[in-house]
Amino acid sequence: MNTAVNDVPLPLAGMAALVTGGGSGIGLAAARLLLQDGATVTIAGRSEDRLRTAASDLEQEAPPNTSVGWVTCDVAEEDQVVSAVRAAREPLGRLHIVVASAGTGWVAPVLATPVEVWDSVMATNLRGTFLTIKHGGAELSRSGGGSIIAVSSLAGSVTHRFMSAYCASKAGLDMLVRVAADELGAAGVRVNSVQPSLVDTDLVEVLMSDQRIVDDYLSQMPVSRVGQVDDVAKVIRFLAGSDSDWITGVNLSVDGGHHLRRGPDYEPLVRAMYGDDLVEGNPGPTAT
Repeated sequence: MNTAVNDVPLPLAGMAALVTGGGSGIGLAAARLLLQDGATVTIAGRSEDRLRTAASDLEQEAPPNTSVGWVTCDVAEEDQVVSAVRAAREPLGRLHIVVASAGTGWVAPVLATPVEVWDSVMATNLRGTFLTIKHGGAELSRSGGGSIIAVSSLAGSVTHRFMSAYCASKAGLDMLVRVAADELGAAGVRVNSVQPSLVDTDLVEVLMSDQRIVDDYLSQMPVSRVGQVDDVAKVIRFLAGSDSDWITGVNLSVDGGHHLRRGPDYEPLVRAMYGDDLVEGNPGPTAT
């Protein structure tokens, strides 16, 4: 197998990676950088059309002797996660890297958050990451070790008013990562998470459309700029490779220093969406 481009060894040559949420955003950016470093990459997500397009684009950039695969997967469904892990293992006969990037969010006051929304956010962000770590970790453990990287958020450690479900799911994810790292280290499996702040993706389109919110984010960042997907993907690539082989159980802030200050202010958006009473914590009269 050719493991070099222009005689320079590729650091992830001969390794296989699974990236959930790999059809767009941070997941796609991570898949691209892992591929450029020589990994054979399988991207997973719920949208077949999006995955096909992403895989086709990645194939145009693939170094020699790498490949790109895709598999539809709702990470909240255990049998689908099992199938995705199996598909990612198939090209090289084992799996080395797992990136759990599938995620979703919701903006609403606690008092106005429907239980279905709460359950949906938890299913993708927390249950989905749990299943990805469970089955990806089992495969890595059987094969001699590897690296798992989960995409968390600043919201896992700093309160974001009006994002209770998202905050709780990411805080749970970060603790899950630490427990999994503690358990799986003996098998040579490292588990870490990255905690981005505002990154310009489709998921935060509604936030990016309100300049007041963007400006508030920027005011809380010592390195004051909106993040790009590659800012996070580069850290994922680092955590996947041998340069980080003594790092595990870390929830790593990738946020321009935002974690040093307070969480973002969504109040203008939430007042427009839900009205003044709910912003002030008043649920209104009890229905009779």
